[in-house]
Amino acid sequence: MTTAPPVGAPPRAALLTPSPTSSPAPVAEAAPPTRWGPLVGAGVIGAVLDAYVFVEHGAKPGVLLLLGIGLGFALFHSRFGFTSAWRQLVAVGNGTGLRAHTLLLGTTATLFALIIGTGTGLFGSVPAPSAGPIGIGLIVGSFLFAIGMQLGGACASGTLFAVGSGQSSIVLTLFGFIVGSTLAAWRFGLWGDLPALDPYLLSDHVGWVGSWAITIVALAAIWFVARAVQARRNPPPVGAPPSAKGALLRTVRGSWPLAAGAVVLAVLGAGVLLVSGGAWGVTSAFSLWGSKVVGALGGSPETWAFWQQPGNSAQLAGPVLADKNSLTDIGIMVGAAVAAAAGGVWKLHRGIPARTAIAAVLGGILMGIGARLAGGCNIGAYLAGIVSGSLHGWIWGAVAILGTWAGLRLRPVFGLGNPKPSDSVC
Repeated sequence: MTTAPPVGAPPRAALLTPSPTSSPAPVAEAAPPTRWGPLVGAGVIGAVLDAYVFVEHGAKPGVLLLLGIGLGFALFHSRFGFTSAWRQLVAVGNGTGLRAHTLLLGTTATLFALIIGTGTGLFGSVPAPSAGPIGIGLIVGSFLFAIGMQLGGACASGTLFAVGSGQSSIVLTLFGFIVGSTLAAWRFGLWGDLPALDPYLLSDHVGWVGSWAITIVALAAIWFVARAVQARRNPPPVGAPPSAKGALLRTVRGSWPLAAGAVVLAVLGAGVLLVSGGAWGVTSAFSLWGSKVVGALGGSPETWAFWQQPGNSAQLAGPVLADKNSLTDIGIMVGAAVAAAAGGVWKLHRGIPARTAIAAVLGGILMGIGARLAGGCNIGAYLAGIVSGSLHGWIWGAVAILGTWAGLRLRPVFGLGNPKPSDSVC
């Protein structure tokens, strides 16, 4: 049994020991054989689609799609989650996932400071931080989003890589996500003018070096607090997904340590900034996809106030495969399909219970509405905001913890379980 370090152990030694859990971490099962059919199918789709994007829209969109494929590959192989990390922390005090967040955030913040601080960009792009207003929309939206995560079973990035890996119930979450995002765009007049303060960027006050230093110190404090909470509550360990043996096979077939996933995701996210000039985002594409469908069915989304906002009208008028977030979103699904098939775990899940299906759709709708109110999701607001030194990212994360607590209380209504201290894994 893994327990807390002995009394009197020096602090440095305590920090180097594994975080305490109520039982030893499980040993990962051997990865099943590669699913060659899905692997070849996903590979062909990715190659053909990227070739088309390069030819029709140019190198910049083509590179963004490739970066999205890389993000999906890394997300699935590391099983890097936000929904599960917050659920494990709030339910039983296991801070493993949250500590992985701090590594992702700290590494990305370092790369963003270097890129934005030096004005480095590719394809003529000028890198800029992600900053959002601080107001009622941010608070209500992030709270609703966190509830939706726990009901829908995944966050924004998690929804995409789960769909790519063949998880049928999460397809329903994605459907709800698109519906909620489109509804929020349609009813922009109800929430577009909610009271809010102007964005607050640390770099405007202490420069990029100061912004980076403050962010790193804050993340280090969160890492220590998460570890202290885990030591006090002694929770079950996190489950281990099937894994290949050997470094080379594990790189291709998974599974990766969370730390490796965090670093790879940070590098790829910095690549999105270099290529596009903006941080990695997810949910604005869902509003676009839904509105395109409305237009195809005879509606007039171009008349909605949301799509008449500066920058939004050009997004709606342009092709989906030239839209930055659409490219990375599609790439994530393709990359996750490749990773899941290579790891032998790609499969379509059938027989979804009715209550689970309802929770998936409802959770997706809440996330879609919440992301629009808050100006972003766990990627576009939480991740992009914090690494940019924007106060709204920190507020989004804090409120999401409260929303997670509320979501955990609602999960049993839909027949969904929560981690318990007596579980063997969480």
